[in-house]
Amino acid sequence: MASSLKSATFLIESRLAEAASGDADALYELGVAYSTGTHGLEVDLVEAHKWFNLAALNGSRRGQECRAEISEEMTAREIAEAQRQARAWLSETTIRRAA
Repeated sequence: MASSLKSATFLIESRLAEAASGDADALYELGVAYSTGTHGLEVDLVEAHKWFNLAALNGSRRGQECRAEISEEMTAREIAEAQRQARAWLSETTIRRAA
């Protein structure tokens, strides 16, 4: 269990750094991790939708497809929350890059 938690932490930390620079593959991989529960993560469709949405915004066709797929399993409220979180992420990373 501890090693899978370390694996998840490493995955998230390494991918977040790449995602902050707009790396569509890193954004997509975060979406996959949260949608499937890999690397010891809990399945979280709101979080997955957020990352797939951000990947799609950065040109990932796979991100668009996966976002559409998981949207079918989500409520309108969950989708709205995922979109809100994606906007917040964009605002935060834009501010950090500008600083």
